[in-house]
Amino acid sequence: MTRLMTILAALVAFPVWAAQGFTFDNIDGGSLSLDEWQGQPVLVVNTASRCGFTRQYDGLQALYDRYRDRGLVVLAVPSDDFRQELSSAEEVKEFCDVNFGLDIPMTDITHVTGPQAHPLYKWVAEQTGFRPNWNFNKVLIGADGTVRETFGSTTRPLSGKMIRAVEAALQ
Repeated sequence: MTRLMTILAALVAFPVWAAQGFTFDNIDGGSLSLDEWQGQPVLVVNTASRCGFTRQYDGLQALYDRYRDRGLVVLAVPSDDFRQELSSAEEVKEFCDVNFGLDIPMTDITHVTGPQAHPLYKWVAEQTGFRPNWNFNKVLIGADGTVRETFGSTTRPLSGKMIRAVEAALQ
């Protein structure tokens, strides 16, 4: 009985991270795994370079700069699902470097909707019913790996609503 209690205590001390196992191709080559950020909140944003919301990159970088030392990760997921992304990862990276000076983690161009959607986006839809319906939709994954909140394109990265959600996720 004491062995069982020890195992249960270990499970409580180290809960399973719900977003475990999701990996993306990195825009710089190699891969990005959400497992790298286990125990940290991650804001996942599907992005596009030729969208009316593209200027939100400035806010995403500012949000990351403000909270990265407290553990927040902002992950940009460029997608051409809404036909507003450049044609290659190299072009996207250059565009973001030149126009926004981004240093947030960024994936390669990735599907976020439909049958080809990345497994993370399929998982989010199963968990919450939320599916990106345009660029710059945001998914806040908590430190425990569960979806804490989702936001549409019109929610600005530095809006009060976003700041409150991020600060609560950092608690």
